Amino acid sequence: MSRYEKTFADLKAKGEAAFVPFVMLGDPNPNDALEIIRTIVNAGADALELGVPFSDPVADGPTIQKAHIRALDSGATVDKALEQLRTIRSEFPDLPIGMLIYANVGFVRGIERFYREFAEAGADSILLPDVPVREGEPFSAAAIDAGIDPIYIAPAKASPQTLEGVAAQSKGYIYAISRDGVTGTERESSVEGLRDVVDNVTSYGGAPVLLGFGISQPDHVRAAVEAGAAGAITGSAITSIIERYTDGEHPSPGRVTDMAALKEALTTFVSDMKAATRTGSTL
Repeated sequence: MSRYEKTFADLKAKGEAAFVPFVMLGDPNPNDALEIIRTIVNAGADALELGVPFSDPVADGPTIQKAHIRALDSGATVDKALEQLRTIRSEFPDLPIGMLIYANVGFVRGIERFYREFAEAGADSILLPDVPVREGEPFSAAAIDAGIDPIYIAPAKASPQTLEGVAAQSKGYIYAISRDGVTGTERESSVEGLRDVVDNVTSYGGAPVLLGFGISQPDHVRAAVEAGAAGAITGSAITSIIERYTDGEHPSPGRVTDMAALKEALTTFVSDMKAATRTGSTL
């Protein structure tokens, strides 16, 4: 049983869904990023989605774009991301860890080497946000050969052909987006229609569905669970909290100005979001 399978099964037995925070590796610098991740896991995260900094993150909105920039300004590289991943895996051996990485990283390193390195460092899955499922077969094959679960995005208004492909090729979970566009909380999110989104994806079978994009409040998490999702992914809201406690204007390396206050803010946020995954939660 994979880490994802065990986690989803354990949560279902407890009447809970998964809360999965996204964090950019190296933001605002490698050491602070590791402390941030430890705080988030200890606050109740059921799994992690970790970003690898990239210079042209086309699927991300302004908040996460700035996280890419802060990490790159602090000297982030793919090799350093792999080092951080190895550290996180050693500290949290049972935690599902998914990676969000832009495809150019894989092309530059070579697809087989790319998946092998991340598998050896401890990743369970990789989502390439700029690779649609219709172009995904060579990536899926290389991922599976390396022992990595390929993850694909199910757009909110996808065609039946796309959803069928996503269901067939996604192995750890399916990343269903609650609305069209890029990541971020700059656009007000609506919980209307989430049941239709989840039903459209699950009608084709496949892995459990996690809802993302614009999930920034406990009510959003609760609505995702009530719509039938196995959990929710939150990125920009957490990144905004990190930014609030980060000093360093581009192109200077950043640092957390008050780690104790940041840890308290993250603990409160993650705890509240996790509480909203529990059946019958009234938070």
